[in-house]
Amino acid sequence: MKATTKLFAIFGDPVTHSISPLMHNYALKGLGIDACYTRYRLEKGDQLREKFFDLKLHGINITVPHKEAAYRACDTVRGVAEKIGAINTIVLERGKLVGYNTDAPGFLKSAHRFGEIKRVCILGAGGTARAIAVAFADEGTDVTLLNRSSGRLAFFKEQGFKAYDWQSWEGGEFDLVVNTTSAGLIDEMLPAPEAILSPLLQNARYAIDVVYNRTTPFMKLAERLGIPVKDGSEMLLFQGVFALEHFLGGRYREAELLPWMQKAFEKA
Repeated sequence: MKATTKLFAIFGDPVTHSISPLMHNYALKGLGIDACYTRYRLEKGDQLREKFFDLKLHGINITVPHKEAAYRACDTVRGVAEKIGAINTIVLERGKLVGYNTDAPGFLKSAHRFGEIKRVCILGAGGTARAIAVAFADEGTDVTLLNRSSGRLAFFKEQGFKAYDWQSWEGGEFDLVVNTTSAGLIDEMLPAPEAILSPLLQNARYAIDVVYNRTTPFMKLAERLGIPVKDGSEMLLFQGVFALEHFLGGRYREAELLPWMQKAFEKA
């Protein structure tokens, strides 16, 4: 790799499953850009800033469980990320770390392919859940959160969302149920007890699992119940396109990046 080559990466734990390097490198190579995208397993979120500079990176994506730590590591936060409090894209600008959240617009673009969504239930309370909740709320969608415990629900309650743990859950009818937890990523776990999930999905129109490139137990349950369901591939694709726009300083737009980045899913 030449000294002038710009280096980008994805930070997370786990991160070996990520196809972000494939997705971004297809676009970088296809457009003739002197840059490379790799992955780095970051075990401790409070080391994110140090590792960014140690590795001489120009930009990173951040996946679970470090999106909130990434927010704290930034010098400047722009756009909807300020309201979300979670970052999935960081760009080096004049020696400063500038943070964005492309999960939010990426997920909305994917979700609205199902059709109109007025009521959504989000499983989990991490950075991805924050992004999706705020993005939907900004559109006027009614948002409900359901998490294993109440400890991480404070942010959502402060923002005015309806938020429940498993013990206080009251049920309801929703257009969309979204799993943002890591359940099913590297195991065969459901994101909540089946006694909660089955009635929830039976009273929903659609379901999405943000885990991609595998059929999770959550997705299998939705399929058994006859609920249209998809994984997080579209979300990953669209958020990646928006992230690469930031990495490249806005010199390329969605129409130019999307055809190249889609190739990663053809090969995955």
